[in-house]
Amino acid sequence: MDTRTGSHASHNAKFQSGAIQTDAVIVGAGPVGLFQVFELGLLEIKAHVIDSLPNVGGQCVELYPDKPIYDIPAVPECTGQQLTDNLLKQIEPFGPTFHLNQEVTLVERREDGRFNLETSTGTCFVTRTIFIAAGVGSFQPRALRVDGIEQFEGTQLAYRVKNPEQYEGKNIVICGGGDSALDWALNFVGKAESVVLLHRREEFRAAPASVAKMKELCENYEMQFLVGQITGYETRDELLSEIKVTGTDGVTRRLPLDNLLVFFGLSPKLGPIAEWGLEIERKQLKVDTEKFETNVPGIFAVGDINTYPGKKKLILSGFHEAALAAFGAAPYIFPEKKIHMQYTTTSPKLHKILGVESPVFD
Repeated sequence: MDTRTGSHASHNAKFQSGAIQTDAVIVGAGPVGLFQVFELGLLEIKAHVIDSLPNVGGQCVELYPDKPIYDIPAVPECTGQQLTDNLLKQIEPFGPTFHLNQEVTLVERREDGRFNLETSTGTCFVTRTIFIAAGVGSFQPRALRVDGIEQFEGTQLAYRVKNPEQYEGKNIVICGGGDSALDWALNFVGKAESVVLLHRREEFRAAPASVAKMKELCENYEMQFLVGQITGYETRDELLSEIKVTGTDGVTRRLPLDNLLVFFGLSPKLGPIAEWGLEIERKQLKVDTEKFETNVPGIFAVGDINTYPGKKKLILSGFHEAALAAFGAAPYIFPEKKIHMQYTTTSPKLHKILGVESPVFD
């Protein structure tokens, strides 16, 4: 972040006219970013939400839309997509504005204490506060490093499953040793023509129950597990027809396939956030635990992108952080106003904000 006040005259001209004036901009539309809208809304603070992805829901929807989540309070089980849908319904009363398929490219402090903020599509904001809820940043799946194999991306090579039906009746090879690799391998057994799980070692980072189930299926010849790494490939009629797998014994074997699914995890990229003058520790933003504010006053960080002593990367923790960050931001937006803690159960004011009827108690 450029903290030199008034140093960008050309930028400032652009921000004087045509910029969206707002009290809060949230960077990231995952579950924590969406809940930040709710917590701000209860304090009558309207938010604009920016995300680099084309849809809301963040990592939950992009990578695991159908995967069950079991640790959301009072929700015994829901998928990433269901959680996102419910959060969107919850924040409807606050009418947030979403700016998708764009990332923040510029943040600078203005002379009046507010921030100029610009996105990759040229959308400009003047905002009093910024909430960074960008998960692990601009996350990208870790790519398979085999020369030339990227030409099959989007056809036969994929780093996420968007349409499970397309793999039915196919010969699939799944690479990886984490939950995603195991989950999809187990999912496709009985639907795909054949399933081969390929991992560079015998040990897994996945749930033990999934590993046990996979080994049981292998013993029953319903799927196959190989230890090794992809070192090359063969084509036929310009299609990927075989991969070359080098085992721990140094022998390279050929493995025919129709589709290759790779789950090597995410590579966090802070991207432009790294240049905003924020204190960073291991690609995460350092915050206090009172307001979840960064070292730059008025910029808050919630969810997986922040770090503090005892931090746990749970959606639950992010929700708690969003509540305290909203209260921490209120004095910047309403400097003259004393902010009182109110409960949605009993507060007629909050009932009005939420558009619900106040209950009548006898």
